[in-house]
Amino acid sequence: MVKLVSLFLIAIVVLAMFGRLRVPGMKGRKLSKPGTCPRCGRFRIGRGPCPCETKT
Repeated sequence: MVKLVSLFLIAIVVLAMFGRLRVPGMKGRKLSKPGTCPRCGRFRIGRGPCPCETKT
């Protein structure tokens, strides 16, 4: 049982090392500003029109 747990932990450490090697530039990367509607200023989610532009 101890052997199984130790092998699992070693596998997790190896996966973490590969994850760091794959994305080295993510530490200093800035997130882009979320899109807002020019009319009302609400945050836009998805590609569809803003609720203020749709006629109900």
